[in-house]
Amino acid sequence: MSTVKVRFNKDSAEFVPEVRRRVNAYFEEMGISRKANARMVVKTVIILGGTASTYALLLTGWFTPLQMLGMAVLLGVGMAGIGFSVAHDALHGAYSSNDTVNRLLGYCFDILGANGYMWKITHNVIHHTYTNIHGIDEDLTVSPILRLSPGAPRYWYHRFQKYYCFLAYSFATLNWLFAKDFQQFTKKDIGPYTNKKHPTGEWVTLFVGKTVALGLVLLPYFVLDITFMQYVAGVLAAHLTAGMILGVIFQLAHVVEGPEYPEPDDTGVMEYNWLIHEMHTTANFAANNKLLSWYIGGLNYQIEHHLFPQTCSIHYPAIAPIVQKTAEEHGVPYHYNPTLFSAIGSHQVMLKRLGSPEPALA
Repeated sequence: MSTVKVRFNKDSAEFVPEVRRRVNAYFEEMGISRKANARMVVKTVIILGGTASTYALLLTGWFTPLQMLGMAVLLGVGMAGIGFSVAHDALHGAYSSNDTVNRLLGYCFDILGANGYMWKITHNVIHHTYTNIHGIDEDLTVSPILRLSPGAPRYWYHRFQKYYCFLAYSFATLNWLFAKDFQQFTKKDIGPYTNKKHPTGEWVTLFVGKTVALGLVLLPYFVLDITFMQYVAGVLAAHLTAGMILGVIFQLAHVVEGPEYPEPDDTGVMEYNWLIHEMHTTANFAANNKLLSWYIGGLNYQIEHHLFPQTCSIHYPAIAPIVQKTAEEHGVPYHYNPTLFSAIGSHQVMLKRLGSPEPALA
């Protein structure tokens, strides 16, 4: 297995050791672990228990078709919450210092229809290392109908992407369940990797996970006294809700005004040290929205997540002021949108620019 010749500048600005020192000092002074605490465990129980209970109640048949449709939407909200607040931390190894705990919680991802092993390759390794670098960062190529970077080819329909983007995002979980993981497993090259070989055990996990996930999707049709069209409406309600939420939240971290799309020089070297690169390519949003932060697993603190991906998301609100203050002192960018809606608006602005014949990204 070989990688493309993209390397980060080895020069380490003063910001790099200083932000690490200050964040480390915070945990030492507080005498707490970087991993999940009691609040994180309670949240996990609430989200997993709430989603499982909604699904179980749905199977009882005690409700009218309209009520079941509403429950399907709630199920989609729960699915996205599990991805944000449980599986994401676990797959980063941030939930627990015990690898077995992380692995077991990470299987929540597989049960929902997305393969955790492939996510760790495309997200943990590729996206987190080569953030916003066209041709490598897999997150910039989520769909051929979306142009998410200035390096991507532009087609006539991209001028309308700011209008249809939300519909495209809505199909994220269905795409994961039926297509994306199979495509990634059979690709010869993934991001910077060429001739990538996957262990036999991971192929087995892929098919077992898909079988379980598909079984959970099909079960209501065989258990409930509903028509086929009512069943299809319920499945779409759950998955389109989950897909919409997941798609929008992840785009607000990088495809908004502020974050850059840096490219390597002729020798393959990036302009900045890796950690500085993350500061130039990532944005936070809605830090004061505690309910949103709770639900999406602190992913509105994407800067802190990219700098310290193995630190549990429950700690991001506490270390964010430390990172921001250090960045300001050292002249390092700290991109931020104050609310969820301002971040969505900024994303819309970027989609319009990227979809225009000559996008002005300066």
